[in-house]
Amino acid sequence: MAMWIQAQQLQGDALHQMQALYGQHFPIEVRHYLAQWIESQLWDSVELDNPAEEAKAKHLLDSLMAELQRKAQHQVGEDGFLLKIKLGHYATQLKGTYDRCPLELVRCIKHILHSEQRLVQEATNASCGSAGQALDSLSQRHQQINQAFEELRLATQESENELRKLQHSQEYFIIQYQENHRIQAQINSLATLPLAERTPRETTLQSKRATVEAWLTREASTLQKYRLDLSEQHQKTVNLLRKQQTLILDEELIQWKRRQQLAGNGGPAEGGLDVLQSWCEKLADMIWQNRQQIRRCEHLTQQLPLPGPMEELLSKLNSEITDIISALVTSTFIIEKQPPQVLKTQTKFAATVRLLVGGKLNVHMNPPQVKAVIVSEQQAKALLKNESTRNDSSGEILNNNCVMEYHQATGTLSAHFRNMSLKRIKRSDRRGAESVTEEKFTVLFESQFSVGGNELVFHVKTLSLPVVVIVHGSQDNNATATVLWDNAFAEPGRVPFMVPDKVLWPQLCEALDMKYKAEMHSGRGLAEDNLVFLAQKAFPSNNNNSNPEDYSSVTISWSQFNRESLPGRNFTFWQWFDGVVELMKKHLKPHWNDGAIMGFVNKQQAQDMLLSKPNGTFLLRFSDSEIGGITIAWVAENPNKTGERLVWNLLPYTTKDFSIRSLADRISDLNHLLFLYPDRPKDEVFAKYYTPPLSKAVDGYVKPQIKQVVPEFTTPNPEPVYMEQATSLFGSDPMLDADGDFDLDDTMDVARHVEELLRRPMVNQWSSPQS
Repeated sequence: MAMWIQAQQLQGDALHQMQALYGQHFPIEVRHYLAQWIESQLWDSVELDNPAEEAKAKHLLDSLMAELQRKAQHQVGEDGFLLKIKLGHYATQLKGTYDRCPLELVRCIKHILHSEQRLVQEATNASCGSAGQALDSLSQRHQQINQAFEELRLATQESENELRKLQHSQEYFIIQYQENHRIQAQINSLATLPLAERTPRETTLQSKRATVEAWLTREASTLQKYRLDLSEQHQKTVNLLRKQQTLILDEELIQWKRRQQLAGNGGPAEGGLDVLQSWCEKLADMIWQNRQQIRRCEHLTQQLPLPGPMEELLSKLNSEITDIISALVTSTFIIEKQPPQVLKTQTKFAATVRLLVGGKLNVHMNPPQVKAVIVSEQQAKALLKNESTRNDSSGEILNNNCVMEYHQATGTLSAHFRNMSLKRIKRSDRRGAESVTEEKFTVLFESQFSVGGNELVFHVKTLSLPVVVIVHGSQDNNATATVLWDNAFAEPGRVPFMVPDKVLWPQLCEALDMKYKAEMHSGRGLAEDNLVFLAQKAFPSNNNNSNPEDYSSVTISWSQFNRESLPGRNFTFWQWFDGVVELMKKHLKPHWNDGAIMGFVNKQQAQDMLLSKPNGTFLLRFSDSEIGGITIAWVAENPNKTGERLVWNLLPYTTKDFSIRSLADRISDLNHLLFLYPDRPKDEVFAKYYTPPLSKAVDGYVKPQIKQVVPEFTTPNPEPVYMEQATSLFGSDPMLDADGDFDLDDTMDVARHVEELLRRPMVNQWSSPQS
């Protein structure tokens, strides 16, 4: 309800904009009387493009009806009776409108709430500015755009007034011109009269005609000046329109598209299009008004030709303003929801395209159809050069035609492709070492429509962000690398789909941190020491560096990122990093967000850190030798040499291991692990994630329990164990390894190992010397 209270404080244009959000599609009275209930519902949790969410939307609609009926029933008194009738009427009206399409109700209310929030925020920023507080750059830009619109509105109104004056003056001129012809006709008719009768009348008419002709001569000059002044005024307005359009399309819209691209790497959401649409609609309205004025000027010029350059000037103006509106329409045909950038064949996917000026230009009166096709990088280049690629595509997309729908509540014109599927793909010849997961495609969306009663016909098209097509899940890792590099380092206005082959290491760090934060769903990203660790992995020759500044001017190439294997490994830098991300996302996210996983630490660093701590201190670090592996390193006495302390490392755990037993339970199993580095008792950190103990026998059966054991460090468990099988989930002997590394080919399949161990006698522990 807090938002509605603030919305009611709006004034002037903001108040009018707020009131314009409401109508028969959603009465403002419903918003007022159900304000608290409306603002407490999770409208944003409903995915509007997902038909499966219709049940959730239907539940919200039914709840709204129930709230309206409840509110109506509680009204008493004479005024309450009228309100009761009104609220009941609104309930019936809304049910009739949205019962068959409840998702549209959600779309409507989301639009209203987001618009109110924007208006309140803008009003708050403006009031802060008037109080002397500095506006941020975003508010300043918005203020600049709004001021320019006011200037355009005044200029358009002024030219409209001048045009009317010109029209009235010209109409009077034509009347006087006809009067002059009438006088001349009267003079000519006097020729048949006797001279005595003709002379005085002719003298009078000639005097009157001379007066009219003198007026016509003066007025013709005045009209010519009016026309020239008006054309100059229109030229200034056209220049202002072009400047405003450049600011909105080439800056604000480009920035929105850039945010959308970075969102593909896990950056912040690009934000809604409501503000941009309102600007584009204002532009369309003013451009159209000025175009109509120029056309009326042309009509007046044709109606009364006068010597001078007017026809040429007006033709130039008409051409300029038509180019401006063409650029506006073609630039505002955009992809609101991008198709997936890693696109697997035979898999359903969705996308949404939107025409930001569709409602203002009444395009929805004859809804256009949009077609989607997939094209290669070379075909995309040809499209941007306006070279013919008609009927050319690089594959076949099913369900690739969609009619644009107009949503009255939000004023949006969009096409929702919900069930597309890439049936097949046609690949081009690859260059050099390029793999199939480095080949880029794009989805082309095309449409055609007319405005102004077929006065102007537009053929619009827009390209999606680059898409990498895969046929198997095993290709996802490398395809994601291509997409991440492209999203991070693509320049606006580039030739499709050019990206630099090398970038500065800090630039890549920013992209990796963005990706990591997004997958962890937390603000804890990659710290400076994590990035130093990654730099040492990417640039092994600089491993002695531990200062981030040492890498600030180092460049990393695409080949170093995901084409060349790391020294002594059979995987690339990206494959290792992505393995870490996947492991964390699927199994260890809570522990990372709790700060329990150090992760990016090499073996030597871990040893130096742990040897300074009491026995039983441990930390968790990512494996150097295995993709998506994490190991436990701890300090303890050497069982073979009294008085000597060593750092031990368990063979790395992987996703397969954690699908059997969680990290927290594994740490709980190992009684020799006491403190998480530097000095946090392990139960304090991990106890909330432990699996509760199993119950005793049920229906005569005892349920076995899997636990892990490190033989050299086994101590009696004080807790009772019911038919508990002591097992190890690590792989083949030896279990312990001082480095925590192993060759994947020498390990046993975990599931098979567990099955084998469960058949062994209860006591079956191996000893393994430290290597």
